[in-house]
Amino acid sequence: MQILNSTKSILDQTTQRMQKTADVTHHEFQSIRTGRASITLVESVPVDCYGAIQPLKSVASISTPGAKTIAIQPWDPSVIGAIEKALQKSDLGLTPNNDGKMIRINIPALTEERRGELDRVIRKIAEDGRVSIRNIRQEANEAAKRLEKDKTISEDESRGTQKKIQDLTNKYVKIIDELLVKKEQELKEV
Repeated sequence: MQILNSTKSILDQTTQRMQKTADVTHHEFQSIRTGRASITLVESVPVDCYGAIQPLKSVASISTPGAKTIAIQPWDPSVIGAIEKALQKSDLGLTPNNDGKMIRINIPALTEERRGELDRVIRKIAEDGRVSIRNIRQEANEAAKRLEKDKTISEDESRGTQKKIQDLTNKYVKIIDELLVKKEQELKEV
């Protein structure tokens, strides 16, 4: 039973770490502006209100009423100025429109030059994700080899575990590649 738990725990931990890497890569992709409105662009903007720095999603309701508009409705109208200031200070390059009750942000179309820059950025994010997945694979393979060296598992079990680790690696690299393709298509949309 010890053998099963050892290789199973390596595989479980590897799966969890690779899934987390894919999730982080997905979240990083979502935070990149592609000319389409997305609440993930602004939800983590730090807002200084109530004597503390809080993410925008903690002080306001964020929605996308249209493909090119983000609407921000503060739960407390007294913080609308702080929200507007935080959005202006952020490096998003977006202009908030404050009507006293709600803030609207219109997402401008991307220029070809900006699309090229963003394409390089998303390719780097994807490559960082793939490198992280491969590093996790390497650590998991080393753990399996240590178990074999310690005579906890047999050579066949070690090879079988390493094959399963490679299968996981292929699966998660493919997920990151699919996320990249999807994001590249979003960038190409006008």
